[in-house]
Amino acid sequence: MSDLLHTPLHAVNVGVDLFAATLAAQGVPVERVDWRPPLDTLDGALGRLLADPAIDAANQEAAARLLGARPLLVDVRPAHEVIPGMTRRTFLHAGPPIAWEAMCGPMRGAVVGAAMYEGLADTPEAAERLAASGEIEFAPCHEHGAIGPMAGITTWSMPLCVVADAAGDGAVYSAFNEGLGRALRYGANGPDVLDRLRWFRDVFGPLVAAALRGGEPIELRPLFAEAIQMGDECHNRNKALTSLLFRRLAPRLATAGWPSDQAAAALAFIAGNDHFGLNFSMLAGKLAGDAASGVAGSTMVTTMARNGTEFGIRVSGLGGRWFTGPSQIVEGLYFAGYGPADANPDIGDSAITETTGLGAFAMAAAPAIVQFMGGTPADALRHTQTMYEITVTEHDAYRVPILDFRGTPLGIDVRRVLRTGILPVINTGIAHREPGIGQVGAGLVHPPAECFVAAGRAFAARWPAA
Repeated sequence: MSDLLHTPLHAVNVGVDLFAATLAAQGVPVERVDWRPPLDTLDGALGRLLADPAIDAANQEAAARLLGARPLLVDVRPAHEVIPGMTRRTFLHAGPPIAWEAMCGPMRGAVVGAAMYEGLADTPEAAERLAASGEIEFAPCHEHGAIGPMAGITTWSMPLCVVADAAGDGAVYSAFNEGLGRALRYGANGPDVLDRLRWFRDVFGPLVAAALRGGEPIELRPLFAEAIQMGDECHNRNKALTSLLFRRLAPRLATAGWPSDQAAAALAFIAGNDHFGLNFSMLAGKLAGDAASGVAGSTMVTTMARNGTEFGIRVSGLGGRWFTGPSQIVEGLYFAGYGPADANPDIGDSAITETTGLGAFAMAAAPAIVQFMGGTPADALRHTQTMYEITVTEHDAYRVPILDFRGTPLGIDVRRVLRTGILPVINTGIAHREPGIGQVGAGLVHPPAECFVAAGRAFAARWPAA
């Protein structure tokens, strides 16, 4: 005790940083401990689930399946040729299930545009009446092996990129990224948007298909790994990834036997769209997430997706069930003339990148991205480091140079989210709440805690040890 009284004292601050900041301002040494209360103890079941080695083993199996996926870009085909059960009145959308009446502005605008593109309506008013009539079947992209950014609307004749698993028999599908500005995924549906979709259908899609069929499939995972080394995180920063894809596609497009003006237009489109690579990182994430699904006893998240109204997650050991909560407003930087009042709640399937180790989970490798969405390079580093606390393992290919080439955090564990109170971080674009205006900024967002609490309770209720 006498030694203690003569030893310099140090303050330890646990939780709220206010006290630590006050002491530090007075020159008092203080050790900060980032502690938060659990989101939910699951009526006492959380401790049991955290200590269960069978769940740990199931999560390791799910993570191994995810890491084992080997995405190959193999083809481009019309949606009705690759998605079973697709009809002219099937409209796939981003996020968990939603009815027309509950859809946000951008998704409604995209539905209207898709109806006119497919020839189901001649005017926006007629398209709205059709959508409200119940004659269109709305379903999540995720439930049909597909994925879509922002509104995510996918219909009968749209050309879809086909990514197959070299390590299995799975395949997933996505439309092409339209670029920034007025685009269907933001709810724009004017003649310019519809003309681009028709060009995708009639020229660009078939040309890319011919180029792919003329050579070996393109391995995607090595491209993502290299892009991370070049400063991308493959969600909101895709300049390196798009450049790498361009290098592989350009020679094939130029020699596919199509008219030179059409090949030149295709090359110019890819070269002018820095986000062209995004849909391919989403496809790889979807393929990996599907491979990791269905592991009994696993609490690992395999899907995070948003429809602009609700945010939903799916968990490996809980089948295809969605656990939802309200979509949140993204916090970040807005383009000139816009602010939070203009923002639509979080929307799109692109959070599959974070679900599988990219996006905000890889932000430490992409410090320049903070110029686009706010914060500092130190913040980018912190976001990646924090995600290790709620994940099962680390990626074996996506490695962060500034972290001594440590793999990105991988495999969100519902149990760890509940125990730590740390919600996954997502970096994303901000869509205007009105259809057709497009992206108005970019920033960070978190899922609603309700998703993880509901999933944890569902798992606790059915796990055999309960």
